[in-house]
Amino acid sequence: MQRYDLRHLHDDFYDRMGELLETGLNVGEVGIFMFEIGDYSHIQTSADFIKETGHELMNSIKFNEVDWTLVVKKLSEEQKQERKEAAAEAARIAEEKRLEEERIAAEKAEAKAKAAAEKAAKIAADKALEEENKEA
Repeated sequence: MQRYDLRHLHDDFYDRMGELLETGLNVGEVGIFMFEIGDYSHIQTSADFIKETGHELMNSIKFNEVDWTLVVKKLSEEQKQERKEAAAEAARIAEEKRLEEERIAAEKAEAKAKAAAEKAAKIAADKALEEENKEA
């Protein structure tokens, strides 16, 4: 386990964190990275950065009032590839589900519109029949 203090870099710690992940840690080793919170945007951005590099974000916690800590496990290239494939499969399934839900919603809307049109036609026919009966 390695601990890296990146607070002195302020907002520009991403490149150094990426470099340390690739060269400073062995596969399977955990690194602890400390950085300044700043405007809080770095918290989500750093988590996204770790995800993009393909490593495992094990924890993301507030260290004190101004600092944040990330606990990251370096993964092998095979593990990174497996995660990418799993993420791609999950995205494909989610897209299929979304398309199916849209199709179902469109069918429901179409059925509702058809029912409303039939009801309006029935009301118009009943009204016409009623007027015909009045005239007779």
